[in-house]
Amino acid sequence: MDDVRRDFGLLWAGQSLSLFGDQFMKLALPLVAVTALGVSPAQAALLPFALFLPFLPLGLPAGAIVDRLPRRTVMLVCDGVQAVAFGAVWVLLAAGLLTFPLLLGLVLLSGCAVVFFQVAYSSYLPTLIHDRERLHTGNARLSLSESAANAVGPMVAGPLIHALGVVGAIAANVVSFLASVLSLTLIRHREPVRQAAARERGWLRRDIVEGLRFVAGHPLLEPIISCGTTYVLFLSMVETSLVLYCRDVLGLSPQWIGVVLGAAAAGFPIGNLASARLVRRFGAPRTLVGAAALSVAGLLSMPVLGAQVGAVGLVAGSIVHCVGEGAFGPTSLTVRHTAAPAELLGRVGSVHRFLIWGAMSLGALLAAAVTALAGLSAAVWIGAFGTALCLPALVRRGVRAAAFSR
Repeated sequence: MDDVRRDFGLLWAGQSLSLFGDQFMKLALPLVAVTALGVSPAQAALLPFALFLPFLPLGLPAGAIVDRLPRRTVMLVCDGVQAVAFGAVWVLLAAGLLTFPLLLGLVLLSGCAVVFFQVAYSSYLPTLIHDRERLHTGNARLSLSESAANAVGPMVAGPLIHALGVVGAIAANVVSFLASVLSLTLIRHREPVRQAAARERGWLRRDIVEGLRFVAGHPLLEPIISCGTTYVLFLSMVETSLVLYCRDVLGLSPQWIGVVLGAAAAGFPIGNLASARLVRRFGAPRTLVGAAALSVAGLLSMPVLGAQVGAVGLVAGSIVHCVGEGAFGPTSLTVRHTAAPAELLGRVGSVHRFLIWGAMSLGALLAAAVTALAGLSAAVWIGAFGTALCLPALVRRGVRAAAFSR
């Protein structure tokens, strides 16, 4: 047990540092493109697109490939690729040799590594921790690090980028990847050797189909993933429109807009930390239904309270919905880890990632279309109320049977 605790501590520390390093990239890359390379803001917007684009063509194949390889090894290689990619950005920028097409290509390479890393990372913990309760605690802690990085990271990254400059910020991200490589290298646990499956012609397509069929036929996983996909589709409409809605419709100052966007910092950790206790008391299915309902209630209240009391109402609704989302995330991940057999964990995770990222892209397009046709208010209201559709998607099949059985 001491070895498990030590290995998890290394995993947690390395990935927490890497997650904070990612926040430097979110701020530094557009600044590099605009200030150092002289491109337009529209061109700079292609950088996050290049980073996440590989999830669409590679998301499902990555699951089939990762399920045939040691997941820790995949994570090490992918962290190494990202360290090399951003190290090249750092060196070329410092030498004055970086061009925008080259930057775009290196970000695209990093995005390919991110796909395989995320699939391996999201299916690695069950090989390290076998006890269900400890597994959920581990998932909650990893989710807490992700929430903290997303909420606090930008506030820390801004002053540090100001102090170090964009070149120093990119160097800091390279260091975070090297720290992740070191932490993974120091983990003593080795995954059980899996019998190598024959790679006959067409094996990749058959493995992908097997993963899709498993998810579609599972009484718990299919409703949970369908719920998450529906929720993210409409949540993306809200998130895409929220900044301009606050400024143009509610007339909020940039300071208040920052408070509204940062309100997740108070909500996510509460949900993450409470999720294990809720699962012990109510079970995973009931916790999922309650967390989803709470998150939807918070989102529904945002445009209602925002129209009535302004920024305070938006902040309150944001905190509530993030508490629900913070409890839903690690609970659904633990169900995924315990419901899927070890040889399918990568493919189940890749199906989830593929659908979620696809929903994010489609939600942004829907927000743009609704805003063009009916305005920002309509996009926020439709997005907020559309998230309620995730509840009937969730309360079906095995989730309904387990959540409402006596």
